[in-house]
Amino acid sequence: MNLRDKLRGLLVRLYARRVEGHLDHAQVPKHIGIIMDGNRRWAKAAGSSTVHGHRAGADKIEEFLGWCSETDVQVVTLWLLSTDNFDRAKEELVPLLGIIEDVVRTLAADGRWRLHHVGTPDLLPSPMQTALKEAEEATAHVDGILVNVAIGYGGRQEIADAVRSMVLDAREKGVSMEDLAESVDVDMIGRHLYTGDQPDPDLVIRTSGEQRLSGFMLWQTAHSEYYFCEVFWPAFRKVDFLRALRDYAARHRRYGG
Repeated sequence: MNLRDKLRGLLVRLYARRVEGHLDHAQVPKHIGIIMDGNRRWAKAAGSSTVHGHRAGADKIEEFLGWCSETDVQVVTLWLLSTDNFDRAKEELVPLLGIIEDVVRTLAADGRWRLHHVGTPDLLPSPMQTALKEAEEATAHVDGILVNVAIGYGGRQEIADAVRSMVLDAREKGVSMEDLAESVDVDMIGRHLYTGDQPDPDLVIRTSGEQRLSGFMLWQTAHSEYYFCEVFWPAFRKVDFLRALRDYAARHRRYGG
């Protein structure tokens, strides 16, 4: 590292401390959703392989959760693999699944997070399903940030699964379809989502400069605030995170009004 890079790094750290010092912890979002985008483009810009980009993105996750633990964030949802990702070439998908499985096991072993899977388990290979089940069981007692690992996740699929769960639950209780139709409301559907007992995200961060949700938590983000960051996910820094929190704290939430 040359002198210019060292100086730039020092200035960034000093700026991050300044932003953090002025952060109002009373205005910190309780639930943050993060769309970790840009691994492949980061790798391409670095002249490296796509797999290396995914590994670099995976390495960033624990650091990000550490930043969250320094605030009053209570829930974090990490979008690790969408249902659309299964359309990728086998040469990319197979290593990616292995990297994600390693992430799940690493986060569980850390001991600071309580893991919860959101997504469709049936889409995942058996080793991944096992890793997720073991991670949830091993961290069930942890009194730390609840970390939703969205793997095999799609927003439309979640809503479809919620409706299916609602219908099956009604049938099991002997409720007729007519009575179910009369009782269906927003709260009932919400209770059957993957995150049924959790608060909705206050803030959704997407890296890489893309300004769309791509189906992320379609139901839960109806009143969320969004922050789109130009930085690719592997290059996401603490100062970028703090800027997102500062931007969120400065907004007047209208909840759709």
